[in-house]
Amino acid sequence: MNKRDKGEILRTYTPKPGEVERQWHVIDATDVVLGRLASQTAILLRGKHKPTFAPHVDTGDSVIIINAEKVALTGAKLEQKRAYRHSGYPGGLKSVNYAELLETNPVRAVEKAVKGMLPKNKLAAQQLKNLKV
Repeated sequence: MNKRDKGEILRTYTPKPGEVERQWHVIDATDVVLGRLASQTAILLRGKHKPTFAPHVDTGDSVIIINAEKVALTGAKLEQKRAYRHSGYPGGLKSVNYAELLETNPVRAVEKAVKGMLPKNKLAAQQLKNLKV
């Protein structure tokens, strides 16, 4: 007999922010496809690889990405894919292709890809602080 048969209530475990154990992961981005790198990094930042994962608590680890300038893009994305940003003013939309972005600021390209893989809420901003490129 288990607890459910006896009429006892099973409680869902929720990790407290103080009892989360964090680790550091170092990822080498040399010749790794940008989307696959961002996907694995987002999983580590959110803590989905841990058995104590909870979507409303920051249970993730810290991630360091090295060699961001050597990241790979498949197909013609290097010339065709564009990164957009907006100044906040009317007509302030700027765009640059990824070949130029990786040449001038590869850190921004990797951070933008990882940010796109995280949920769009306050917790994602907190988790993104654990990413160092």
